[in-house]
Amino acid sequence: MSKVFRGAIAPYLRGYGGDYFSFVLIGIAFSGYLRVGLTSFSGSIREAQMRGTLEALLATPTSISLIIFASSLWPFIWTTFNVLVYITFGVLVFKATLNLGSLLGAFLILVLTVVAHSAIGILSASFVVVFKRGNPIDWLIGIGSTLLGGIYYPVEALPSWLRGVASLLPITHSLKGMRGAILQGLSLSEVLGDIFFLLVFSMVLLPLAVFVFGKALNKAKRDGSLTHY
Repeated sequence: MSKVFRGAIAPYLRGYGGDYFSFVLIGIAFSGYLRVGLTSFSGSIREAQMRGTLEALLATPTSISLIIFASSLWPFIWTTFNVLVYITFGVLVFKATLNLGSLLGAFLILVLTVVAHSAIGILSASFVVVFKRGNPIDWLIGIGSTLLGGIYYPVEALPSWLRGVASLLPITHSLKGMRGAILQGLSLSEVLGDIFFLLVFSMVLLPLAVFVFGKALNKAKRDGSLTHY
């Protein structure tokens, strides 16, 4: 893939160090957090519905926040392990080029990436609780992020109106900031714009998502549909 796309998008790669393999390595590795965030919560809820354990779990004094956190902890740990393996192999075996800048910036972006996409995933889980099936949120955000978020090619290669759409997606800022911090050698101050977007996105959407999830559970309890699937 590196050989196929390198020539076509070479002008847009200059700002990322010019190496397409390093560019796409970061995109593929860290997009794992997008997939886990979108699917782990709704998947856990759906599995509990199918097994008939959701109602029993909610009958315990466990808080909603803890249920949400516990349902996705292992998938995020496993994804982090995969990211480390991808990058290690990319650097040692395939000679990917990294230019480390702000490790603090990279860490903050990583944390906010997890939080931002978890918020979307919690909204997806709310849909599953109420409607007992897959939902369009995962599909829309997943497809949009894959095509427009800069995973496989720079966002700068898109038409201007699509770049505007891409700027609304958290994965766009996650990858832009992460590449800046570990490919371009940018300082913390130089990636603050992406950090700020992810922070605001998370602060707005996460409380809203937890609130909506609680309302969805209450509705399912009133309807007596927690065990339905």
